[in-house]
Amino acid sequence: MSDKITSVIARENGGNIQITFTIPFDLVKRAQEETIAEMAKDIEIPGFRKGMAPLAKVAEKIPQNRIIEHALGHLLPPALAESVEKNNLKLAIYPKFELISGKENEPWQIMGLTCELPEVTLGDYKKFVQGALRASSIITGPASAKATAGREEKEGVVIKALIDNVKIEIPQILIEEEADSRLSSLLSRLEKLGLALEGYLASMKKKPEDLRAEYAVQAKQAIAIDLILSKIAVDQNMKIEPKEIDEAIKISGSSDTSDERKRLIESILKRRKALDFLISLV
Repeated sequence: MSDKITSVIARENGGNIQITFTIPFDLVKRAQEETIAEMAKDIEIPGFRKGMAPLAKVAEKIPQNRIIEHALGHLLPPALAESVEKNNLKLAIYPKFELISGKENEPWQIMGLTCELPEVTLGDYKKFVQGALRASSIITGPASAKATAGREEKEGVVIKALIDNVKIEIPQILIEEEADSRLSSLLSRLEKLGLALEGYLASMKKKPEDLRAEYAVQAKQAIAIDLILSKIAVDQNMKIEPKEIDEAIKISGSSDTSDERKRLIESILKRRKALDFLISLV
């Protein structure tokens, strides 16, 4: 019997990727025992000094699902890293894991749902963006109107042209993640205002499924635009200077200057630069 975790990947329609891990039960059992021993240090059992109780008694005090989650939290990351390298995957998000089979003395199966970033086929983007800007009322109207046309209006024309013309298939799981994030932000705002979601929906004359569908559409477009602008930034070989990143962090008022934060700011600035370039095509 193998003592290694194995994995199989399956690509779904819509861009999602399933990674199914098979974990030998001996590894599961060992990870659970290590989890109980780790948690025992902080659990008090009557009649025993803290951290000195028999592990069997400690295990009785810990919910089984917590032990399983913690144990799998040790086993899955290295198994995922190996599968990603083996299959040359470029994951867009960390997988959502689900226990498929977890019987005693049998190999366990865990399914992780994730996706890769989709391919972006730009086409002749400069031509159709330029055409859209020239055909819009912003450009074809009176000279005074052209001179005062707001950036927001131009952005709207450019973004619509990109959405309508650039080929890109957004994985469903990415759309769901972004829609969930938007819903979470809404709930947080409503909570601060002391409002209930039900009352908000009633005032808007909407059902929960209507709101969810709207957010899914918004999420799909937002993800598409970010990916398209990032691709255009690469196509135009756009660079962001370190001082631009530092200035953006300073303006944001954030004290986070980690490399991860700087990479995020850099990607945002590149997309903004790409949008500036597109708006200037007329």
